Amino acid sequence: MTNKVCLLGCGFVADLYMRSLAAMPGIEVAGVFDLNAARLEQFCRFWDLPAKSSFDALLSDAPDAIILNLTNPAAHFETTKACLKAGRHVYSEKPLAMTVENAKTLYGLAAENGLMLASAPCSSLGEAAQTLGHALRHNLAGTPRAIYAELDDGFIPQAAYKKWLSESGAPWPYEDEFRVGCTLEHAGYYLGWLISWFGSVRTVVAASAETIPNKEGTGPFAPDLSVATLFFENGPVTRLTCSITAPHDHSIRITGDKGLLSCKAAWDNAAKVRFAKRMTVRRRLMENPFPKRIKLAQPTHPKVKRWGAAAMNFMLGPAEMLEALNQGRDCRLSNDFALHMTEVTLAIQNAGEHSGAQKMSTTCQPMEPMPWAI
Repeated sequence: MTNKVCLLGCGFVADLYMRSLAAMPGIEVAGVFDLNAARLEQFCRFWDLPAKSSFDALLSDAPDAIILNLTNPAAHFETTKACLKAGRHVYSEKPLAMTVENAKTLYGLAAENGLMLASAPCSSLGEAAQTLGHALRHNLAGTPRAIYAELDDGFIPQAAYKKWLSESGAPWPYEDEFRVGCTLEHAGYYLGWLISWFGSVRTVVAASAETIPNKEGTGPFAPDLSVATLFFENGPVTRLTCSITAPHDHSIRITGDKGLLSCKAAWDNAAKVRFAKRMTVRRRLMENPFPKRIKLAQPTHPKVKRWGAAAMNFMLGPAEMLEALNQGRDCRLSNDFALHMTEVTLAIQNAGEHSGAQKMSTTCQPMEPMPWAI
């Protein structure tokens, strides 16, 4: 039985994993490595964790531990490839890779070696996503006809982001965030939910653009706004927006034959899910102005208190991988799931102004719901 993870990279996001780990008893950090020796020492001292002297040492020690790849996105491909070649299961921060070709290479390498390869975000395993999935499976709103999902973060280039520090003192990596782009960084928060409910996206019709030139740092910078229409093999047409330009809006609205399912906070595992039944009042068609809150039987999963903009348990994904390994079953965050979500995200990110429709070349099945959400 394995209950160990190793952290590769200990920048800003690594503290969010450690906050989450505190809510997940029984999971042990067997080692940490980062190329920045000063940052490694600072992080390990703050959290009282064992630092490793090299990448090779991290891979050779605790051979049964899952590697959490928390490096910068540009490094994900090479570092994950090295982990897979060393025979290690990998849970990667998003994106899995910066190109579909590289993502497929990792996927093939994992398959050759019988390894699990999962990708963040894991919020599809969280209570809010599972509650909506339960409502969809039980036909609460009738057949879903259209979904609007928003991941707009406000006008981030004017935010005080240089003051954003993690708990152990790591600065928010704004240059890297602007270079990678909000779509690669954030689209997965709702794409993961959607793919977990409906499975494969057949076609992406999207546009993306840089609307705020001259952001701080060294470019080139990725698009800071994208709008996509997703056509699922077995699901409703969905509009998904991502930006660091438009006013903050993290809502999702699912329009069904009977009414509207909604949730206002993608980054809160315990966000309220509501259903507003459609009705006619004096010849006016409307959704009930007093929507009913939908709840699953408790307990669901360990929650993490809000820190900054999020109240998410980042360890739900690694915990699912460990449980799947120990139980000898397929992981809900499957290799197919990681590859397909990466391909769809990159199709949106790289759409530009004249992309047209893009047929997807990868597929995945809907996700098995968590036991407490069946």
